[in-house]
Amino acid sequence: MHLLTIVGARPQFIKAAMLSKAASRRPRLKENILHTGQHYDAAMSQVFFDQMAIPRPSKNLNVGSGSHGAATGAMLAGIEEYILETKPDMVLVHGDTNSTLAGALAAAKLHVPVAHVEAGLRSFNRRMPEEVNRVLTDHISDLLFCPTQAAVDNLAKEGVTHGVHVTGDVMYDAALFFGEQARTSSSILQDLGLEENRYFLATVHRAENTDDPKRLAGILQGLGDLAQEASMPLVLPLHPRTKKQIGLFGLEDLASRLAMIDPVSFLDMVRLESTARAICTDSGGVQKEGFFHGVPVVTLRDETEWIETVASGWNTLVGANSQHIVEAGLQAAPGKSMDAYGQGNAAQVMVDLLLAWNEKSTPGHGEEA
Repeated sequence: MHLLTIVGARPQFIKAAMLSKAASRRPRLKENILHTGQHYDAAMSQVFFDQMAIPRPSKNLNVGSGSHGAATGAMLAGIEEYILETKPDMVLVHGDTNSTLAGALAAAKLHVPVAHVEAGLRSFNRRMPEEVNRVLTDHISDLLFCPTQAAVDNLAKEGVTHGVHVTGDVMYDAALFFGEQARTSSSILQDLGLEENRYFLATVHRAENTDDPKRLAGILQGLGDLAQEASMPLVLPLHPRTKKQIGLFGLEDLASRLAMIDPVSFLDMVRLESTARAICTDSGGVQKEGFFHGVPVVTLRDETEWIETVASGWNTLVGANSQHIVEAGLQAAPGKSMDAYGQGNAAQVMVDLLLAWNEKSTPGHGEEA
């Protein structure tokens, strides 16, 4: 089976690492990786391939960020050309980015089956570009790999029931696999002069927060107040978009109370997440990573796809309200134990399903796995 995997953004690199490791153990499965170049900063892209030993992409479209329409259109054209050139049996996409949608659309229009990792997630907020991407991708996918039963239920409500599977969350695989590696190899705490459980970690990158000066100001105010009231540093690895918008909106003074650093490597980020007092984030992936590492999370959004983290008490939704950010950060505590995201073998489950699908589509094909 020839599988073409589309990646382009940091969370997709992490998921791809686990899928590639599982796929490499199956001789019947040949994987090629196409990198759209959506994350154009080398510190946010190349370093992930280096650290996680992901096979080098066969092609990089070098699209960059750009506007949604321009970036997605450029990706669509480049991916279509590569599919025609390489003729994969299936295209696999991850998550909810523009790379996800472009990969799924290009494949579907060429009648190449699509597999979607993290299918069925819903924030029910169509103003989020990620929500539009994930809904459209799900409705043109042939195999839908759902991390939770709630995701399956969401798809059923939309009439999508064929090819749907609960696989567990591949990010849990990654947390287990890379957590110990980060503990032994990362020196980020020493480099930044941090003590375990004596600092907060934050990430801010979503357009709904960075493109709205009022929301971004509220978040920066709340994060700064939290650091001040707790007498702990708040570390903010600065996404390129966020850095640009802070300058554009004249919010440098608000941001000056934070320990702003350049984007960090994946293993350094795992280390920062796993030893923080609490994590404040608008990232879906970081919300889960906090839970996987046993660290409470304050989500800088008004809704989340990861409803299980909220229901179990690990995650508090605060939006961009500075006072709520401070209160939730000061009160953050571990929630209840749960296993909604599987047993840490999601990548292997997905590989088995891919091979079973291919066997069914091409009877008698290939050797034993």
